[in-house]
Amino acid sequence: MDDGFVMELCGNKASWQIVPDGITSIDLEKVGASIQQAGYTVGLQNRLCWTFSGPCDLTLYPSGKLLVKTQDKQLAATVAQQHVTTWAHA
Repeated sequence: MDDGFVMELCGNKASWQIVPDGITSIDLEKVGASIQQAGYTVGLQNRLCWTFSGPCDLTLYPSGKLLVKTQDKQLAATVAQQHVTTWAHA
């Protein structure tokens, strides 16, 4: 089954990179607002990335990639699924 994303463990083994299939760019403000509505708090906001804190820390990029900072693979997969099914399409 295709999940609609690629999830890769980063070298430090404390975060996961989520790359949604078929998405090459997003509107940071719209997607950021969706992530906020899901209960995350916005930190840094600029044209290069937005950061969020919540159940795990997130970094969102204009390409649609999402960095999920957690060692919990299941939590990262849950966040990835929410990102590709809801947030990235805001």
